[in-house]
Amino acid sequence: TSTPAELLAAHDAQVRATVAARMPLTWTPHPDGRVLRVTTPHRAFVFSDGLAGVSDDEVEGYVRRARDFFAERNEAVEWKYYSNDHPRLRGFLEAAGFVPEDEESVVVGRVTDVLDAGRVPEGVTIRAVAGRADLDRIAAMESEVWSQDWSWLADDLADRVAGSPDDIAVLVAEADDAARPDHTAHPARTVVAAAWLVVMPGTRFGGLWGGSTLAEWRGRGIYRALVAERARIARAKGLEFLQVDASEDSRPILERLGTFKVATTIPYVWTPRAS
Repeated sequence: TSTPAELLAAHDAQVRATVAARMPLTWTPHPDGRVLRVTTPHRAFVFSDGLAGVSDDEVEGYVRRARDFFAERNEAVEWKYYSNDHPRLRGFLEAAGFVPEDEESVVVGRVTDVLDAGRVPEGVTIRAVAGRADLDRIAAMESEVWSQDWSWLADDLADRVAGSPDDIAVLVAEADDAARPDHTAHPARTVVAAAWLVVMPGTRFGGLWGGSTLAEWRGRGIYRALVAERARIARAKGLEFLQVDASEDSRPILERLGTFKVATTIPYVWTPRAS
C-alpha cells in the first residue's frame, strides 16, 4: 500500500504536471513560465506547478500577471491552489483580489482498493451514457442538487465525449418508479445521481468527478456504487490511481473505502467588477 506522501508525489508528478498536454479541445492555453492560464467556454482557470523554489517577487508577479490578463478580457478566473504550494502564494492571491471558495480534500487511492466500494441498491440502475438527452438530464439533476443553473455541464460533458470519447465515462443512476421514496408514479425513470470518470492521458490517473445524489436518495450507497463502477472501468483502461477533489460530504466515505487525503485544494476566484 502506498503512503499518503507517495500518493501526493505521484499526483503532483502525473496530474498537476501534465495539464497542458491533456486539455479538452475547447480549452486554450496561455502559458506564463511555470504558470498555465487557460480559457474555456465556461470559467477560466490558472494552474501552477506549486512554484517551489521561486522567489516571493516572482510568485507575486505570476499572480498579478494572471489577474491582469483576465481583467483585460473581462473574464472571471479560478486559480487552483494546493496546500503544498509556495507558502506565500495564498497571501499574494488574496492581495490581488482573488477570493477563496470552499476548501476541498485531494483524495488519492489505488484503483484496486476501491473495486468493491459498494453495490447498486435495489430499485436503482447504473448505466453509461453519452447522448445529449441524458447529459441534459444529468445537468438538470445537478442544478437541483446545487440550487444553481448547471445547464452548462451538459455542454462541457458533450464536448469531452465528442473530443475524446475514450477518456471519459459518464454514469447515471436511475430509479425505478417503485423505488421512489414518495411512491409516486413518474412518467420516466428518475436520474437520482450521476458521476463520471475522466482519464488523464499520459498518466496512470483517472479523476472521479461529479458524484452528486439527490437529497432524498442519499444514504443508500449509490455514491459508493458509482465509485466501484468507475474503478472497474478504470481498471479495464489500465489505470493505477484514482483522484478526487472531495467535499466534506464525500471525503469520509472515500477514506473508509481505502483512499487517502494527501492535500487540500482551494479555488481562488477573481471576478471583474461590474462596469
